[in-house]
Amino acid sequence: MNTDHRFKDWRQVQAYKHDGKLHRKWSPAFLVEETDEYWALASRMSAVVESDGRRWMTKEPAIFLLFKKKWMNVIAMFKESGGICYYVNIATPTIDDQGYLKYIDYDLDVKLYPDMVEKTLDEREFAHNAEHYGYSPELRKKIEKTKDEVLRLIDQRAFPFQNAEIERLFQTFLDRNRPQI
Repeated sequence: MNTDHRFKDWRQVQAYKHDGKLHRKWSPAFLVEETDEYWALASRMSAVVESDGRRWMTKEPAIFLLFKKKWMNVIAMFKESGGICYYVNIATPTIDDQGYLKYIDYDLDVKLYPDMVEKTLDEREFAHNAEHYGYSPELRKKIEKTKDEVLRLIDQRAFPFQNAEIERLFQTFLDRNRPQI
């Protein structure tokens, strides 16, 4: 029997929409670290399947931070040109459902470029889906409050927007997945 820990440490991430329908899923990524606050997954690249069946591959190595209590998750991508680009999904806290890490994506995103320029994305999609799905005023307020929290964390260079910590997590992934001779 193979007792190699590396084979049990992979998780698949699934994003859903407000109506409970699957929105997107990623190929399994390596569980680098789990705390009371988050799961940190790592990959060199991932296959992504959209709800319409479209498939594509990510281009960069990344750390995916899925928070258990915060209304966000963060993909930190190592750019070929250097630096780390952060992509923040405003989303429900992530849950572990029998090994699948799941959350509801609420459309609004924030991107932080390696030069520390920040941009809020998908505001039209958020407005459309808020109407389409009937987001409650409380939910809309929570999403806006989370966006403000993300911007504050970026401004303070607080976790998860700390390159050294993201690099540490990725190095742990590399160290734990070296070929064994």
